[in-house]
This record gives sequence, structure tokens and C-alpha cells, in this order.
Amino acid sequence: MQRTKLLRLVESGLMLAVATVLSMIKVLDLPYGGSITAFSALPILLVAYRHGTLWGVFTGFAHALIQLMLGASTLSYATSPAAAVAIVVLDYLLAFTVLGLGGVFRRRAESQGVALVLGALLTGTLRYTLHVIAGCTVWAGLSIPTEAALLYSLAYNATYMLPETLVTMLGAWYLSKAVDIRETMPTRAKTMAAASRPAFVLGVLSKTALVAAAVWDVREIFKPLQDPDTGDFVIQNLALVHWQTVGVVTAVGVVLWLGLELARRHLTPKPE
Repeated sequence: MQRTKLLRLVESGLMLAVATVLSMIKVLDLPYGGSITAFSALPILLVAYRHGTLWGVFTGFAHALIQLMLGASTLSYATSPAAAVAIVVLDYLLAFTVLGLGGVFRRRAESQGVALVLGALLTGTLRYTLHVIAGCTVWAGLSIPTEAALLYSLAYNATYMLPETLVTMLGAWYLSKAVDIRETMPTRAKTMAAASRPAFVLGVLSKTALVAAAVWDVREIFKPLQDPDTGDFVIQNLALVHWQTVGVVTAVGVVLWLGLELARRHLTPKPE
């Protein structure tokens, strides 16, 4: 029992450290808050899946405190003490603590991969909702225009939370295919053992191509919509988007996905 508790504590500490480092690796960092990171939510989801919701929420809260310390400079934009408290609660404490709910589907789904992906979708949706609430209330008149604040908050927060959630779901799915994390000591997944390594790698690359194209497209489409000087959203700036580039990147992503998937299926052993 003591060994199990010690293992859980050490593992959670390591996962917190990994999540913190990954949160600093930003694929896209928006000028008015929000970023797309390199799977930074995934370590917290794994802790929640392996050790239960209560421990997951505790670990998520610890992660939230770390993110608050790293992003404390945003509190300087608060227009009042009440606004500062709202930013702390909505954009940090609650928004990152909900990652601890990522394991709630463990007993509701037979597949480890399905449970983790659903957990990533749930926590990403909850976090997005909290950021939207903060955007249309606390940030209205600052990074979000007062007029139609809810609409703009929905759009702005989607620019990073949609790709962030997709990236986390992708990471969760492929980690579940490579490692069985349900036991005390994680082992190589049976699906990974049965498949050839080249086929597995090709599968990872094929899905990554689609997600990478989606992240690029979101960045290129939404980036021009906010004026860098005033912070206002200007829907007419859609005309400034390089749609040809978006189309080419999308096409390349789809072609890579199709090609890599065909190659993967060719290398996958046929059941006898």
C-alpha cells in the first residue's frame, strides 16, 4: 500500500513537470492570451485515468497553480480586484483543474483509447467554456470588444482551444495504441506488439499530417481577424487571409494522410 502511494506521488510529480515543460512549447501563441501547446494537457489526463478522478482533480489543481504562476503577468490587465479574482478563477484555477476529469470514462469505455480520447474531448470542451465565459465578461472591452462580446469570445477562444483539443486527442489515441497504462506498471500495448513498427509509425504520421494542416489553417484564418493595435476583431479582414495557401496546406495534409494510410495498410499483417 505504501509503495503504491509513493509510486502515485512520484508519477504525478513527474507528469506535472512534463506538463509544465510541454506548456512552454507553443505551436501558436496568440497576442491576447491563449496558445496551442505540444500535448501539455496529456500528462494530467494520464494521471486522472490511472489514479482516479479525485486524484486527477488534485493534480489538475496543482497544474493550475503552476500555470497561474507562469501567467501571473496577465493580472496586470485586470481593471479591478474583482476582475483579477475572476481571471484567476476562470482562466486558471478552474480551466486547468478540469483536466483532472480526463479519466472519468475509464470504467465507461472498454477501450483505453476511446476512454482517453473522450476524456480529452470533455476536458477541452470544459476548458473552452470557461475561457469563453471569462472572455465575454472579464475581458470584454480589453482583448474582447464590448459589442457582441459573447460571439467574439466564442470565436477567439476557438482559435486555440479547437486545435489544442484535437492535438490532445491525437496524442491520447496514439499513446493508448503504444502503451497499456491500465496496470500499475505500464507495458507495451498488445496492438503495438501485433503491428509492425513501420506500420504504427506511418499511422501516427498520417493522423499528424491532418492535425498539423488543421492547426495551420486555423492560425492563418483567425490571425488577421484581430487588430494588433486595438485588439478589435474585424470580420472584414477575412479578405486578407491567404486562401490559396490555406487550400494548398489542406490539400497537402489530405494527400499525405491518404498516402501514409495506404502505406500503413499495406504493411499491416493480414489476420489469418
